[in-house]
Amino acid sequence: MSDTHGFASFAEFYPYYLAEHSNNTSRRLHFVGTSLVIAFVTYAFATLNPWLLLAVPVVGYGFAWVGHFFFEHNRPATFKHPLYSLMGDFAMFRDLITGKLSF
Repeated sequence: MSDTHGFASFAEFYPYYLAEHSNNTSRRLHFVGTSLVIAFVTYAFATLNPWLLLAVPVVGYGFAWVGHFFFEHNRPATFKHPLYSLMGDFAMFRDLITGKLSF
C-alpha cells in the first residue's frame, strides 16, 4: 500500500471499493445512478444541451449516497479517493452488466 494515497493502484483499490459496496440494494442504487449518468451525458451531447450536464453529479451521487447512508451505513469512498471511486463505479457497473457481480 502506498503511504501517500492509501492505495498504490486502482487494482489495489478495487477490492476495497467492492467491500464498501457489499449490500445488493446499494449496488442496485449505484447501477441506477450510473445508468442515469450515462443517459444524461449521452442526451446532453445528442441534443447539444450542456445544461443537462449539471444534473449528472446530482443523479450519480444522489443514488450512490442513498445506498451508502441508508443501506451500507458507511462513508462513500469518494470523499478520500475521488478518482479511484469514479473508476470503481464504472468498473462495478461493468461487472454488474457482465454478471461478474450480482445485483
